[in-house]
Amino acid sequence: QVQLVESGGGLVEAGGSLTLSCAASGSIFRINAMTWYRQAPGKQRELVARISNGGSTNYADSVKGRFTISRDNAKNTVFLQMNSLKPEDTAVYYCNALAGLPPIDYWGQGTQVTVSS
Repeated sequence: QVQLVESGGGLVEAGGSLTLSCAASGSIFRINAMTWYRQAPGKQRELVARISNGGSTNYADSVKGRFTISRDNAKNTVFLQMNSLKPEDTAVYYCNALAGLPPIDYWGQGTQVTVSS
């Protein structure tokens, strides 16, 4: 089992920045990759950024150049640095861990990000 706790969401003006954190606990040695997803009202959940155990990253086209995913292995924490925020970035952001074999998805509770225009 893996437990995930997100923090760092809030209200910010367009053009501003926020940093989300996701702290993992439990069977963290089984984690293969960690991913940030988001879900806006009335829309499907979408991948925002992913970081593998090897440190490779990938991003949704809509956030490339503005968002950066990183991790602190010592603290078992993954971060999402979000710059130049736009109103369309408004969503609930969820942390996901893919762990074990076969892989199982674990989810955090979500954190709200609201970008005002």
